Amino acid sequence: MTFRGSLHRRAAALNGTVVLAEGWDPRVREAAIRIAGGLGRVVLLDGPVARDGRLERVAALLCDRAPDRGLSEREALGLASDPVRFAAGLVGLGEATAAVAGAVTTTADVVRAALWAIGPAPGVTTVSSAFYMTLARPVRPEGPEVLTFTDCAVVPDPDADQLVEIALAAASDRRRIVGDAPIVAFLSYSTRGSAAGPSVERVREAAKRFAALAPSIASDGELQGDAALAPDVAQRKAPGSPVGGRANVLVFPDLDSGNLAYKLVQRLAEATAVGPILQGLARPMADLSRGTAVEDIVDVAATALLQSVEEDS
Repeated sequence: MTFRGSLHRRAAALNGTVVLAEGWDPRVREAAIRIAGGLGRVVLLDGPVARDGRLERVAALLCDRAPDRGLSEREALGLASDPVRFAAGLVGLGEATAAVAGAVTTTADVVRAALWAIGPAPGVTTVSSAFYMTLARPVRPEGPEVLTFTDCAVVPDPDADQLVEIALAAASDRRRIVGDAPIVAFLSYSTRGSAAGPSVERVREAAKRFAALAPSIASDGELQGDAALAPDVAQRKAPGSPVGGRANVLVFPDLDSGNLAYKLVQRLAEATAVGPILQGLARPMADLSRGTAVEDIVDVAATALLQSVEEDS
């Protein structure tokens, strides 16, 4: 079964509810029909929320989560009526399994809504993103068909601690979304000291901290892309590496490299990019590219539903 087929099958088994926040967009309306046709239940918002009985509860949630703002009841109701905030609020209240927005809303606004109404998971300080890249031709004969690229949409210039959080979130979500064991490579223009520079040191430190925090996950860094993905190259450049050219989670040193990489692989290698998937939130809310297609929205909704599964379940 293909990754996409497995994604939809496992998401449908959850019988979850997805809030689509931008129902006035024809792509979102068509995606809602497809999701409701077998993937899960759908709440479709087609503009400012005025008559929904849950509006006051979402407004109260926004006030509770930001008491320092001193919002009046009227102000809170006005903010809650925004469909993206309302969608996030339904997830924050537990009224829906996941929310999806971004077809016409910027990533920054989607992330702000998610952070306000849902918030980060316990112990998480950095909310980030990942793309799941389904390759037309696997990088190795034995796979993987799908690579996790992280972070490609949210954190512009992560420090070592943020890179660790990004990698931990991506590894955790990969188990839920792809269903295999994560093998994590912290990418750089250097492999194990072959070059020097501030970004190399930052990546190397992140890899060291990650290995200490998650010793059960195969990981290494700093690694160049070929040492992360090609076993024969890994034998020469990084002999004895726990990754050994088998990486399926690629942690990029900054947003420039991650965003460029996923778009180049998508366009030049004809890979299918599912995402950006927000990771590190207490409950799932997904972002969309504004160039999204109907199939992309359905795939992202399925992925967000799978993020709701407890990792040890």
